[in-house]
Amino acid sequence: MKNNKLYFFTIITICCIQSYAQQDVTFTLYNYNMNIINPAYAGTGENFELTSNYRAQWAGLDEAPETWSFSLSGPMRRKEGVGDKVGLGLSVTNSSVFVLKETDVFVDFSYKLQLKETLDLYLGVKAGGSSVNIDLAGIGLDEDPLFSENVSVFNPNVGMGAYLKGERFYVNLSAPALLKTRRYEKESGIVTQATDKMQFFMGAGYHFTLNKNLTFTPFFLTRVISEVPFSMDISGTFDLYDKAEFGLSYRLKESISTVVLFKMLDRIKVGYAYDSSITAVSNYRRGNHEVILKVPLFSEKQPQPQTTTEELN
Repeated sequence: MKNNKLYFFTIITICCIQSYAQQDVTFTLYNYNMNIINPAYAGTGENFELTSNYRAQWAGLDEAPETWSFSLSGPMRRKEGVGDKVGLGLSVTNSSVFVLKETDVFVDFSYKLQLKETLDLYLGVKAGGSSVNIDLAGIGLDEDPLFSENVSVFNPNVGMGAYLKGERFYVNLSAPALLKTRRYEKESGIVTQATDKMQFFMGAGYHFTLNKNLTFTPFFLTRVISEVPFSMDISGTFDLYDKAEFGLSYRLKESISTVVLFKMLDRIKVGYAYDSSITAVSNYRRGNHEVILKVPLFSEKQPQPQTTTEELN
């Protein structure tokens, strides 16, 4: 009886992995961790920056999806000319759900084109790969050939993106993984295949200076994947005294999130988001938690004072 229950649970979980594998996790705090989805973002800031992001889905459930990401990116500042237009980045993302574990490692390269005095276009590429491991042997169903062997694959991939940055706005276009890759595949049995498909991201944001101490930023992100429902995040945050940010985010027909971020010592940023599902799934699972830490490194420039409404006008 125990093996039958375990077998049934494994079948259901692997089917969930198939669905989960069709699209990588989407961070609620993506606006503070942009180079994970767009290589052109590396180099858009003033300094190199270290970012760490942790996301726990379906809180309270054992073996629920967890994702941790680490990234380091920034502009090269060795000399004026070609060097000051180049941005470099490194990102590592580790995801796990039940028996599935995946680690993605990518290197980013970006190049800045100055279109106007206050308008820059960044073009970027990323290259790397994903290591996928599925621990089927550890389930304890050795007598079933479908689950008797572990799965371990490495999938190389490349991506590209563009980032338009103005004085008050930004526009983001990217495809972080251009190649279709496989995670799990069996020639026979119930489980047939689970693959990653190409994803396309498009988004934009605008900074409205309400007064010298308060800025409102609405922004959105759309994600398009073949054979997967259309996804869009619509968000808005208030920046108070350039010390704290707070706001809401709505993921189309899926969830509503609260977002807070604090800036400490004028350098370190710590943020938190909580997603609350608005679908029928909310009856069976709890919300999602996400935290982020951002630390600037190798600073060469002094922080610039916040621009006021009078200065912009």
